[in-house]
Amino acid sequence: MFKSLKEKLSSFKKKAKEDIEKKGGGEGDKGRDREGITSPYSDRRVKRKGKKESKFFKKVFARKERKKEREDQGPKVNREGEKGITLDSAVTESGLKGDDILKVQGSLVDEQGGIFSKKITEKDLDNSLFDLELALLESDVAQPVVERIKSFMIDELTGIKVGRKTDIDELIEQALRRSIKRVLNIERIDFDEFIENHEKPVVVMFVGVNGTGKTTVIGKIGHRLKKEGVSCVLVAGDTFRAGAIEQLSKHGDNLGLKVIKHKANSDPAAVAYDALEHARARKKDVILLDTAGRMQTNINLMDEMKKIKGVAKPDMIVFVGDSLAGNDAVIQAQKFDETVGIDGVILTKIDTDAKGGAALSIAYTIGKPILFVGTGQEYGDLIPFDSNWMTERLFEG
Repeated sequence: MFKSLKEKLSSFKKKAKEDIEKKGGGEGDKGRDREGITSPYSDRRVKRKGKKESKFFKKVFARKERKKEREDQGPKVNREGEKGITLDSAVTESGLKGDDILKVQGSLVDEQGGIFSKKITEKDLDNSLFDLELALLESDVAQPVVERIKSFMIDELTGIKVGRKTDIDELIEQALRRSIKRVLNIERIDFDEFIENHEKPVVVMFVGVNGTGKTTVIGKIGHRLKKEGVSCVLVAGDTFRAGAIEQLSKHGDNLGLKVIKHKANSDPAAVAYDALEHARARKKDVILLDTAGRMQTNINLMDEMKKIKGVAKPDMIVFVGDSLAGNDAVIQAQKFDETVGIDGVILTKIDTDAKGGAALSIAYTIGKPILFVGTGQEYGDLIPFDSNWMTERLFEG
């Protein structure tokens, strides 16, 4: 699951780490030569810049020569980062003043006095964020979502101070995890709670293009409701596709659920009306209404769906999308939302999705939550969507 996207995100993390370490703040820096400065951790010697700065670094790094002098001055200070000498004493003895002190403090020492700490800037992330953009686009993530994730990454990382002891791998991964979760965290709808609290019968209308698995999803939802003790009827509103009525009837037989159906090519609005009458008379809790799959570009069929909506008066309209369709699924959802309005999304075939583009894009793009994801062919292979679950799938293994 999401194998392709995982590999691309892993490549991005490696690139981002390299870029940050080039700045001089990471584990790979090893305290080595920064702008002509030689530390005791490097054998390299380069020309030092400025007489005053030379004197300052001599005070900081000449640890052995100054050991006796520090002991004479009193107890040792916290040696983490400073090598046994405080910034204040080093600056005082160096003779640096005014802007020279600020220059040294700003570039080499953080608030805790950690030597060789550097702040991450947006410029440091430019190259790696370009790689991230390509990785996401190649995984069929919609462009607006790519830009949002990049923006979140900049928010998460810029201004962070890193030093030799910073685990940059972990820093980048956690920032990326939080950025992805922020994209996925559209206001969630608890489907079960919605059904329980809504006036009965609850009409749930399923829409989407051919081949996304709407009819199978209806069977899975029927199975879920029955297990929870909720009575429901299935409605064969797809009267045009060959075998659609028989397919839903088969699910009804397997689950022991009533199926409301007419002959092939009947008016689907009439089927919806009969289902309402049946549910009210038999005091059923939920009506699950199938509709004909249609391309979002077919204006006549989309207008017909408005008619079905007008008759059925659904309490919830669910778009069923194929996660393997990537950006096409996003475009389809947008069009259906414009035509009849969408309250939530169910993504099918997510267990075979290597790219993950639809799962990352669809909720953010249309501003509607993903209710469930299909993880297999069995009736029980439909699980509530959770942003933490999705994020873990992207980083596992």
